[in-house]
Amino acid sequence: MPALYRLLGWGYAGVCTALALSAGAERERRLTQPPTPIVQRAPAPPSVVRSAAADGAEWFRKIKPYCNSVEIVSVKREMPPPPTVPGAGYHASCLALAGRIDDARRAIDALAEQDRARAASIVFEVGHPVADAGDDRSAGPMMELVVDYVPTHYMALYHAGMAEYMLGQRDLAKRNLTAFLNNYSPADGWRSNATDVLKRLDDVNANTDPRRPREP
Repeated sequence: MPALYRLLGWGYAGVCTALALSAGAERERRLTQPPTPIVQRAPAPPSVVRSAAADGAEWFRKIKPYCNSVEIVSVKREMPPPPTVPGAGYHASCLALAGRIDDARRAIDALAEQDRARAASIVFEVGHPVADAGDDRSAGPMMELVVDYVPTHYMALYHAGMAEYMLGQRDLAKRNLTAFLNNYSPADGWRSNATDVLKRLDDVNANTDPRRPREP
């Protein structure tokens, strides 16, 4: 029996030694092996949903060089405007820049009544730089178009009136500048200019300055 116990004891010691050696080797391998890099996945980019206004503006940006009476018809046939309210507004703007005011009006009239003022406001935004540049022949009809759909649009009334004054359209100028004063109360340069021009229009016999008042 003692011999059997000694045999079992040595066997047990041998197993423990083997396990200890194995654990030490594994620990050494882990210490010497470079760590596995952790790969982090980049979050998926959010989906971009283009708005109708962005689509209309992008269409207008592409077609604007062709917004003239010669090229507009053929170009818009190949590249029609988006079928949205902003698309109609930019379509009308392009037609108005080309001098096709009746066609611009038809583009707006094709919309539901509650959407026409919004489209006309786009025409104003496009026409505003034209008015600021002093192009009265283009700006006057564009601003008149805006006023037809947004009668209280005071800046459209102002620019329409000033353009018509410079073009000698006295009755239209007087009507629009009077409406401007009725819708715009700040006592600033805009109001002062409108008042000055209305005085010139009322005094037809006076030797008044025919030049446009300086913009505020």
